[in-house]
Order: sequence, then structure tokens, then C-alpha cells
Amino acid sequence: MKYKNLFFDLDDTIWAFSRNARDTFEEVYQKYSFDRYFDSFDHYYTLYQRRNTELWLEYGKGKVTKEELNRQRFFYPLQAVGVEDEALAERFSEDFFAIIPTKSGLMPHAKEVLEYLAPQYNLYILSNGFRELQSRKMRSAGVDRYFKKIILSEDLGILKPWPEIFYFALSATQSELRESLMIGDSWEADITGAHGVGMHQAFYDVTERTAFPFQPTYHIHSLKELMNLL
Repeated sequence: MKYKNLFFDLDDTIWAFSRNARDTFEEVYQKYSFDRYFDSFDHYYTLYQRRNTELWLEYGKGKVTKEELNRQRFFYPLQAVGVEDEALAERFSEDFFAIIPTKSGLMPHAKEVLEYLAPQYNLYILSNGFRELQSRKMRSAGVDRYFKKIILSEDLGILKPWPEIFYFALSATQSELRESLMIGDSWEADITGAHGVGMHQAFYDVTERTAFPFQPTYHIHSLKELMNLL
């Protein structure tokens, strides 16, 4: 199969979201001396992640707005330990969003692989992330120049894995389905979504997943494997 168009997820596929986010949370946690409320940073972060996962599912189903998602996920850990200080949660949130797009950590081999692929393919980002953050994150990490377009679910109001966002991405980039490949770390959003519209997929397996409802077109454990596949 000869592809022309490669659609990459951004967070934890190119940009090391999990690592960069944790670093940012720890930085702001220390700034606000949250040890006075929580047993440890891990205690705080576990509470945050649990509610954050639930809220993103609700956001994907249209049950909460972007604003409500952001309000609740930062307020919840404080509420869980009896601190009903919404203004503090809002200040924490503002600092978090100011700092995180300045982080530049990338997934292993990301820049090397993009350098290899960019002269041969049309590279695009297809992400569920928020517009005000994604472009800045890419610039901070020095990878924005490799991509011809950034397509975000926010542009359409529909998240991956819904088929509409994939059709929108194809239309926005004037890409043919049969000449396109989706590359991402999220089985549900990236791989199931692309598979649902008949687009080939490369599953970047960063969590050593063992159960597969179907076989992805490609199953990789390192971005570097793309250099042999493509």
C-alpha cells in the first residue's frame, strides 16, 4: 500500500503528554503547597486522573462542555479532601494551562521519524485536544514545521472516534481515504475510529495492550518502526 497522507494523533503519539502533564502538575502542586491538603503528590494526581478520565468520556458524549470539564477536573481533587475552594482550583488551572504548552518532551524517536517522513508524505495532526494548547505545544517541541495542517475535534465539535471527524479531516486536507493512514496511541479514539471509516491504522502500543477486537493494519511499539513500514 502506497500512502500519501499520514494523520498523526498528537498527545502521547508525538508529544509526550503523560510525562509533560505530570511534570506540570507537580510544578504547580509545589507552588501552591498542596502537601497541606494531600498525603503526597501521587495522592493528588490519582484523584485528578480518575475524575479526568470520567469527564473526558462525558465530554465525548456531549454531556459536559469544555468549560465544565476544565472546572470540574481541577476542583474535584480539592473537594475529595474537603477543600471547597473553587477560586484556588481556578488559579491552579490557570497556571497549569500557562505552563504545559511550554513543555517540549517528545515521544521516543519522534523528531527523527518526522524528519524521515516529512519529505515523502503529507503529514497532518488529527487530535481531540484544545486549539489554544495544541499549536503552542508543537511549537515548543519544535515539531510544528513537519505538519501541513492541524485538524482538531474542537473545529467540528465532534471527538474521535466518531466517523464525522475522520471524514472532516479527509475533506479539510483533500485526502483520499485509500491513500491515508491514521497513527495513534489510543485504541478507542484513533484505531477504532479510523477502522470504522475504512482508513488504515498504525496502532502505537505504548501500554502493551493484549486484547484486540480486530487486528489493526499495523501494530508498532516504537515510532521508529514507521521508517521500515513506510
